[in-house]
Amino acid sequence: MNIVDLHVHSNKSDGSLSPAELVDYAIKKGLSAFALTDHDTTDGITEALEAAKGKNIEVIPGIEFSTEYEGRDIHIVGLYIDYDSDFFKRRLVNFVNGRTIRNKEMCRRLTEHGMPVTFEELTAEFPNSVITRSHFAKFLLNHGYVQSLKEAFERYIGDHCPCFVPRKKITPMRAVEIILKAGGFPVLAHPLLYGMGSRRLEKLVSLLKEMGLQGIEAVYCTYTASDERQMRTLAAKYDLCISGGSDFHGSAKPGLDLATGYGKLFIPQEILDKINERRMWMKAHPEQLRQMKILFTDLDGTLLNNKRQISSYTWEVLNKWCQHGHKLVLCSGRAIDSIRQVKESLHLDFPGMYLIGFNGGQIFDCDKQETLYKVALTLEQTDYIIKEAARLGVHIQTYSDTHIIAPRQDEELAYYQRIIHSPVIFCENVRDILKEGPCKCLAVELKDFEKLENFRLTLTPWAEKEGISLIYSNPNYLEIFPSVSGKGTAVKTLCSLLGIHPYFSVAAGDAQNDLSMIEAAGMGIAMANGSDDVKMAATTITAYDNDHDGLAHALIDLM
Repeated sequence: MNIVDLHVHSNKSDGSLSPAELVDYAIKKGLSAFALTDHDTTDGITEALEAAKGKNIEVIPGIEFSTEYEGRDIHIVGLYIDYDSDFFKRRLVNFVNGRTIRNKEMCRRLTEHGMPVTFEELTAEFPNSVITRSHFAKFLLNHGYVQSLKEAFERYIGDHCPCFVPRKKITPMRAVEIILKAGGFPVLAHPLLYGMGSRRLEKLVSLLKEMGLQGIEAVYCTYTASDERQMRTLAAKYDLCISGGSDFHGSAKPGLDLATGYGKLFIPQEILDKINERRMWMKAHPEQLRQMKILFTDLDGTLLNNKRQISSYTWEVLNKWCQHGHKLVLCSGRAIDSIRQVKESLHLDFPGMYLIGFNGGQIFDCDKQETLYKVALTLEQTDYIIKEAARLGVHIQTYSDTHIIAPRQDEELAYYQRIIHSPVIFCENVRDILKEGPCKCLAVELKDFEKLENFRLTLTPWAEKEGISLIYSNPNYLEIFPSVSGKGTAVKTLCSLLGIHPYFSVAAGDAQNDLSMIEAAGMGIAMANGSDDVKMAATTITAYDNDHDGLAHALIDLM
């Protein structure tokens, strides 16, 4: 009987054999097929396919994505991916960009701790490699900074060590979607290794199935007969194909061999045959593999260009997004009325749209023309903020449902109204106008950032006790709103109201007040023009900035 191995690594990630050497070794081991599934890279596939030409073995183009779910590292294997497609190449560029940002920050921290290393030196020492913490450890050992690889991890680059920077990973749901859009077959790798317990594991499998998961690795090098039976039962419950692999890494995993694992592994050709039968069904029923998503997008610096407009291309992409059945939510620190004005001026009259204003303080349903959710400061808190601003000479304003409320006309208000055209009520005592607390206050300072920062620092002890957030939306604007508010809370709240799992949400932004939104969504998009902290938090960084349709180009790959 022919045998296969559907989970194999080369030295293009963390294996020890080259792709060509793997082909020869697979033939020696009697395999009829094997899948090259290096971590987050397809760099070895072309070499393996070339080496297999004219030989009696099939090389399956694959990948193993590292993803994150509920704080755990979850791996998704993709089989038969179109690794040379433009779409897939763009996705891998995004992975590389995010990894590079993280690795440069680790280099900076190591240098601060007396172990000078630049990113250029690191990549030169390990050319053509996907840089992981193992490479950092080897570099430190090679240059005499540590006595062993174990010391490098325990003192400097382990999970809770001073030089470690976690890399924001995509969700396993997003990995499944990427694999499907690249024409591949997504498989949940070695599920029992995650130590999740049967109930949590089944919840994950259910979510992944909803996104389009097609297989589960039920035959694996470390599984007992009981483990395999458990995984086969789970696969049958969710109509998933069985997959199997050794997770071969060569000398990097001593004692673990290709095809046979630790000696008892056996993966018959029949498993691959059934996967190929399912692939034929997938090609005939593409409509069964689509999942509705909801996009939360910031306005200034993200959806809007620097002239606060959108191009015809971006408009067309948003139109297609909604035509595909996805939902669109405009999010801003502005009042709802101001966001509605933007929506109307840009002719964004798509059905099923929502608005989130005041940095998450209010959610508005455009179809029903009603507020779905609102959270506000108290009148007493608002009084305190305004009095402190007056004492320190900082411009402060707040909002009713329809107006800006400010104590007087000044340069800061005039600057603000160049963009926001809401009417103004001038009033020293907000209680003369407001009968209930506002969703937020905004402090504005155009010339002296230190004055604004001093105001923030002065408010901080009180704000922490009161449960109030103080966040810069740009260097001139300090947003002041309830901590239970925030764009991230609004993402979760609207998803809950609509019955959409947050893992199927997408959030895009560029500034600090977008961080919570990006972190709450299943996929976070940072603009190329965004701040470094937003880029660190996101799973994707746009290839272009907001003046060159950066968000629109990213959305094309999500439809």
